[in-house]
Amino acid sequence: MLQVSYIRDNREQVLERLAVKNFKQTDLVDEVIKLDDSRRQTQNRLDNVSAEANSAAKQIGELMRNGKKDEAEAIKGKTGAWKEEIKQLGDQLAQIEAELQQKLVLLPNLPHSSVPKGITPEENEVVLENGQKPELPANALPHWELAAKYNLIDFELGVKITGAGFPVYKGKGAKLQRALIAFFLDEAEKAGYDERMLPLMVNEASGFGTGQLPDKEGQMYYVGADNLYLIPTAEVPITNLYRDVILKADELPIKNTGYTPCFRREAGSYGAHVRGLNRLHQFDKVEIVQVVNPETSYDVLEQMSAHVQGLLQKLGLPYRVLRLCGGDMSFTASLTYDMETWSAAQGRWLEVSSVSNFETFQANRLKLRFRNAEGKTQQPHTLNGSALALPRIVATLLENNQTAEGIKIPEVLVPYTKFEWIN
Repeated sequence: MLQVSYIRDNREQVLERLAVKNFKQTDLVDEVIKLDDSRRQTQNRLDNVSAEANSAAKQIGELMRNGKKDEAEAIKGKTGAWKEEIKQLGDQLAQIEAELQQKLVLLPNLPHSSVPKGITPEENEVVLENGQKPELPANALPHWELAAKYNLIDFELGVKITGAGFPVYKGKGAKLQRALIAFFLDEAEKAGYDERMLPLMVNEASGFGTGQLPDKEGQMYYVGADNLYLIPTAEVPITNLYRDVILKADELPIKNTGYTPCFRREAGSYGAHVRGLNRLHQFDKVEIVQVVNPETSYDVLEQMSAHVQGLLQKLGLPYRVLRLCGGDMSFTASLTYDMETWSAAQGRWLEVSSVSNFETFQANRLKLRFRNAEGKTQQPHTLNGSALALPRIVATLLENNQTAEGIKIPEVLVPYTKFEWIN
């Protein structure tokens, strides 16, 4: 959530950056400023009336002690009007603050100055491309056919049990999943991340804290009886570990990782590109999250991007890094890098990770602060990244490593899978 003071002091810059993000409701900026003016005026009037009432109370006590009862009673006659005005102003202030909050939460985070203009994914900036795209024979199979051929994943059984988008992993397919999760967690630990095991459901305050609510409630599974949401990513519970917390400066950076299943309704997703593992309602993911000093956050973002790229390199997957344009960025992010692997059998790039810097946007919602070297509290920056999401990693591993003898397991995974081939 943006800070009102920043919006007031930087109105033109805010409007300029919102335009980069292709945000159309720019009238909200002036509505926020107008409501803040009203809030300040009402607060000032409330403070003045309260001060007047307090001064009168002291004066009444002094007059009574000096035996000037009649003068004291005359002043007492005014206290009822003061109390009523204080109540009215308090109610008015609460109403203004509630309306101001409702407007503020509709404003997305401002994009970093390096974010390119654009609306569609085609306008994202390719930062780098790494690795050679494998050349497969003409009879190469997409991963959903490989999964059936080698009895790795049963999509239809998942439909029977739950519905489309909830696959059942079997045999070596299940072991490959487990191997990837363990590998990703071990690599995160080597990079200094502290592992967490997390709840898979969160309350409304947690969803608000990381920005999923009220922006993405339509994409989240909701448990109405208990007013809880199934997590769309481990980012939500990990970051909310620090909601309403004041950290010490020497506690930063905080580096957490966690594996969880993730749940997304993916409403409105149709077409050939959602086949197989390309788009699921339930999938596994290892997440990395950092809480850092604002002075270092963009260096940290590059480090997190490098960590994800290192995983892809160790798996031997060709990949590219994109800097997302303003119109393709999330509501909460200031700068996002997407990592995509090349799907040889499908002949297209598949997104497998997003790494984002949220600056103070989440910290403001979370009421997360740290005490700096001068002893003053300020908001840290929060960052997160997928390291990695499994479905499309599995898809590209199966497709790119298929041979006449079977599917070759990357060497780095063999200690985890305990097998070198799927055949």
